[in-house]
Amino acid sequence: MNLPLTVSDEVRALAPGFTHVAVEAYGLVNRPSTDGTSELLDDAARRLAVRLDGRAPHEDRHMAAWREVYTAFGSKPSRTRNSAEALAKRALSAAGLPRINVLVDIYNAISVAHLIPVGGEDLDRVQGGMRLVRATGDEDFVTVAAGEEAVEHPDAGEVVWCDEAGVTCRRWNWRQGPRTRLTEESTSAVFLLESLAPMPVADVEAAGAELAELIEKFSPGARIEIHAPA
Repeated sequence: MNLPLTVSDEVRALAPGFTHVAVEAYGLVNRPSTDGTSELLDDAARRLAVRLDGRAPHEDRHMAAWREVYTAFGSKPSRTRNSAEALAKRALSAAGLPRINVLVDIYNAISVAHLIPVGGEDLDRVQGGMRLVRATGDEDFVTVAAGEEAVEHPDAGEVVWCDEAGVTCRRWNWRQGPRTRLTEESTSAVFLLESLAPMPVADVEAAGAELAELIEKFSPGARIEIHAPA
């Protein structure tokens, strides 16, 4: 793996069933959403509806596990949902899933179809390695509020992804900062698929393999590395 990626002992203790698969991709060509990615998102919503079979997203066992972990580090899961549950709710609503750009559409489709949190970071904007830690509360999280750049700080004990410059995603996978998000100028990326027990590790691996296939389909010639679950 070209990107150092670590999970702290404190996070492992909080969520001993946590597993993640990282997919690194180089030589990407991103662009605005296409008819192809729009179809992917619509298909993902259909797959989700079949998976849930009339249940609400939070009633799924995997989503329930994420709610328990969010509660454990002091977050209210009905207000700050993990990214997969939030996307699933949108997918099942009249509004449907947003169309952002090709790379974001691809990983959102995988997230919804497999009901697993998936995120994407621009490797050219990540500074140093990425770490999943429990925050001290002093870290900087640069975001945008009312059209202006603003700096927030996570709560002490909150689980965050961070690099050497600060927090890249708050409340585990709830809210990504704009600094490292994938844009139409992005040419290299790391995608993180995150799961908790009771989701089998094989299911996370299958989602990662499908993601890699879609990246290759929409960005032919990209160099893609799938890393073993950790």
